[in-house]
Amino acid sequence: MTSVESGLRVGREIPERAGVGLKAEHYRDILTGTPDVGFFEVHAENYMGAGGPPHRYLDAIRARYPLSLHGVGLSIGAAKPLDKDHLARLKALISRYEPGLFSEHLAWSTHESDFFNDLLPVPYTRETLNLICDHIDEVQTTVGRRMLLENPSVYVVFEESEIPEAAFLAEIAARTGCGLLLDVNNVEVSANNAGYDAVRYIDEFPAEHVGEIHLAGNAVAEGEGELLLIDAHGSPVEDSVWRLYRAALARTGPVPTLIEWDNDVPAWRRLYDEAQKADAELSRAAAFRNRAANTRARSHAPLAR
Repeated sequence: MTSVESGLRVGREIPERAGVGLKAEHYRDILTGTPDVGFFEVHAENYMGAGGPPHRYLDAIRARYPLSLHGVGLSIGAAKPLDKDHLARLKALISRYEPGLFSEHLAWSTHESDFFNDLLPVPYTRETLNLICDHIDEVQTTVGRRMLLENPSVYVVFEESEIPEAAFLAEIAARTGCGLLLDVNNVEVSANNAGYDAVRYIDEFPAEHVGEIHLAGNAVAEGEGELLLIDAHGSPVEDSVWRLYRAALARTGPVPTLIEWDNDVPAWRRLYDEAQKADAELSRAAAFRNRAANTRARSHAPLAR
C-alpha cells in the first residue's frame, strides 16, 4: 500500500468554490475579462504535446487561476500494466503546471494493443479491486501526488460484481490513500440505468474521502425499450442533479465543484452562469457548516460561574 500526501508538489490551492472546464472557445473571454471563478480544469491528454497555442493560453490562465488536471486515458481499470509512456507524459504535465488537484476515472479504455475512445466499466470484484489499487499505487508513486478517483457512469451491470460501488470506492481510498471525485451527474445516470436509488447512493458514499465534485448535463436515449440516461456533458445541469448535489454537500461540506460542459460548448456567459449557481450552493453549505461549528462550540463552552 502506498499513501502519497498531496503536499509533495502542489500548485495554487483549489478553493471551496465552483470551477469550469477550460475550453479553447473561451480562452480570450477568460484572459480579457478575468471572470470570478474558483478554478479551471483541463483534460490532461489535451495538453500532452510539447508546446503551441494551447500551452501558451494555459500558461497565461495558470498564472491567474488555480488549475485542476483531469485524466481520461490512464485506463486504471484495465487488466494489463499501465502505459509507462502515457504515465511519463502525465508526470511531465503535472510537474510543469503543478495543479492543485489531479484526478482520473474508475474505468478502462485499453485491451492488449487496442485503445477504445470510451470509459468502460469494471466488475466490482476482489480481483479487480486489487488490480486497481496496484495501479493507483503506481500512479501516485510515479507522479509524486495524491490522485482522486471518479465514480463512473454505468450502462451495464456485471453479474459477477460482489461489492457495492460505494464500498468498492471506499476500500480503494482506504488502501491507497487516494481521494475520491464524486461525479453527481454520474450518480443520477447510473442510478437510472442500473435501477438503484440515487439519494441512498449519496448517503452511502464515503464522504470523508471526497476532494472534488463534478456536475454536468445528461441526455436521454432509448435502449432495448428502456430509457437510458447518458452522461452527455452537452447541456445545463438538470434540476434533479442540483437536488442530489445539495444532498452531497450536506454530507461532504463545501468542496471544489466543477461544471463540465464538453459538447455543444455554449457561450462563456452561459457556462459562467452555471458556475455561479454552484457557487451559491457552496456558500449555503459553508454557512451551514459554520453555524453547526458555532453551535458545537457553544455547547462545549464552560458555564459561567
